[in-house]
Amino acid sequence: MHGVAPMIRGVVTANREAIVRLVVAGPVQQREEVEAVINTGFNSFLTFPSQVIHTLTLPFVGHRRVMLADGRSVVLDLYLAMVLWNEEAREVLVLQEEGGPLIGMSLLYHHRVILHVLENGAVIIDTLA
Repeated sequence: MHGVAPMIRGVVTANREAIVRLVVAGPVQQREEVEAVINTGFNSFLTFPSQVIHTLTLPFVGHRRVMLADGRSVVLDLYLAMVLWNEEAREVLVLQEEGGPLIGMSLLYHHRVILHVLENGAVIIDTLA
């Protein structure tokens, strides 16, 4: 008998955002549940506002120059976090950005993303075989 592969589930909001809940931990194992928007135009892992970064006491690892959607190039602070992803702890880089948390393409790499794009539509993320 085959087991069911783990998957991440979320929902499409009335504002047409694909949202999933992530469990994130810092170095002292304090956990926080964060709602994040999938952003296919963002090629890194995650962004969090400073409040989430400070609550989890994420370790600072440097700076990264990034290109924003409006074409501006900015330097953002970079942190390290543990994310529970498909039932496994995964170490990822987090950029500090004051908007809402975003999931980028690096976190989605090697996964299939299914979006039912209507209000309350399903968001399903699973691992590619």
